[in-house]
Amino acid sequence: MIYMDNAATTMKKPQCVIEAVSAAMCFMGNAGRGAHAASLDASRSIYGTRQSLAEFFHAENPKQIVFTNNSTESLNIAIKGTIRPGDHVITTEMEHNSVLRPLYEMEERGVELTIIPADKRGMVDYDDFAKAVRSNTKAIVCTNASNLTGNKVDIKKVGEIAKKSGLLFIVDASQTAGVYPIDVQDMNIDILCFTGHKGLLGPQGTGGMYVRTGVEVKPLKSGGSGVLTYSKHHPLEMPTALEAGTLNGHGIAGLGAGVEYIRRTGIDKIRETELSHMWKFYNGVKKIPGVKIYGDFDTEDRCPIVTLNIGDYDSSEVSDELLMTYDISTRPGAHCAPLMHKALGTVEQGAVRFSFSHYNTEEEIAIAVKAVEELSKEE
Repeated sequence: MIYMDNAATTMKKPQCVIEAVSAAMCFMGNAGRGAHAASLDASRSIYGTRQSLAEFFHAENPKQIVFTNNSTESLNIAIKGTIRPGDHVITTEMEHNSVLRPLYEMEERGVELTIIPADKRGMVDYDDFAKAVRSNTKAIVCTNASNLTGNKVDIKKVGEIAKKSGLLFIVDASQTAGVYPIDVQDMNIDILCFTGHKGLLGPQGTGGMYVRTGVEVKPLKSGGSGVLTYSKHHPLEMPTALEAGTLNGHGIAGLGAGVEYIRRTGIDKIRETELSHMWKFYNGVKKIPGVKIYGDFDTEDRCPIVTLNIGDYDSSEVSDELLMTYDISTRPGAHCAPLMHKALGTVEQGAVRFSFSHYNTEEEIAIAVKAVEELSKEE
């Protein structure tokens, strides 16, 4: 199979990630739940990953890194833990449902919501952020890159707007963590939400968030923590405050190995390979009759994603044909990004997303281009 659905999850993982998970399954106990070797080994492994992520994102302290199951859980914690009825929040049409649905839920509870529109290329106007600020604005919640088009948002620019207005800045880095360098200090990010199973090359069921020192987040869960057992209240100290229950230690060990693999290989080198594949595919299909491509390709500062349609074909039919005839895995449909599809005019048709990994080969790219060309002739 030619796997080109890496924006959904990176299926091929580095061997060191597989080995780290396998080893953890053999030796790891429950972190913080004992003084025996298995528990201590788990604690050391988890802390090591926490420290690596803190350095990776330039956090001020490893304690500000919290582990979750994925970016959806991180975003729910961030949004529901900081925003209250009467607050006003600014977000964009570029967002995934992991941002939109928690915000809609908060809107039903009395939160005011402004959604910055996207143009026909799927891009936002940065001036709209400043214009949307009100006296009761609490936060800007914004993706770093669209999972549908690969268009990036200049997070540093939005962070400056948020800082100038005294707003909380919550960033969804699902598509960029592990692909582009992220410096939470330089970008004025208050809460960074990320998943482990995409660009960070870790296992599914891993993710986390960075919470700036001094930012108060009400926990989404409470329960066992391994400390302060006799208190009726969950501990307030980070990261325990947001990590009730047993962590996915085996997965976190794999996530740590993924981060170290990116460091050894070089995040720039990985990204350059992925973007090289993307541009070869894009340049190969952009002039094919009947092919329509979505997103902003006037800039090289984007994620390795090409989303397209062929004539009037339903995107699911195209994706099925790519799989059955050419053994190419892609993602059709709505991609959990409803407002982006409205902006692009693809609500009914959906779109076919090709998303690339550094593990893809030039031969695979050539096969994918040929497949699109042959399918377009059938239209």
